[in-house]
Amino acid sequence: VAGRMTLIEGPNGSGKSTLLGVLGTLVRPSAGEVKMQPGGVALATIRAEIGWVSHESLAYGDLSGRQNIELAASIHGLDPREAWSHAAERFELGAFATRPVRTNSRGQRQRVALARALVHAPSVLLLDEPTTGLDVAGVTRLLGVLHEETDAVVIVVTHESERFEAFEPRRIVLERGRVVVADPVTTEG
Repeated sequence: VAGRMTLIEGPNGSGKSTLLGVLGTLVRPSAGEVKMQPGGVALATIRAEIGWVSHESLAYGDLSGRQNIELAASIHGLDPREAWSHAAERFELGAFATRPVRTNSRGQRQRVALARALVHAPSVLLLDEPTTGLDVAGVTRLLGVLHEETDAVVIVVTHESERFEAFEPRRIVLERGRVVVADPVTTEG
């Protein structure tokens, strides 16, 4: 549901990241199916609507953070300079974003990854442990940005569900690849 966060929780190896891969169209489900609205939409169109933050930054290590963000903007048909300016302000990307991503700290790489994933204002945001490596200020910034994403479907895999309590999220709990708890889906905010 757009504007309402869904948390996916469970122990390591329970299938959380795999479920994100299925939702992100990168992994085929071994059983069942995923239905997207509207039906019959081309895979490329669906993928263009997804913003993804994985365990890895998914950024090109030899490019700077700025170059990664500008490249993502170009791929989505946006003006790279405008996209960079907006992302730099929104995520407080400092001088570190002008250096190769591989030289950045884990938290800096995570901030670049978040900015890159949101550069095109996706309608679906998939976040796999998005607070990993972020300091207190970085987590606060992330939560503030997520509060701004009122038109997006936001799905978060986390072991730190308490950080997201203010969102009053829907919860899905996995164990051994199976849903053991799921809040009912409603259209109410």
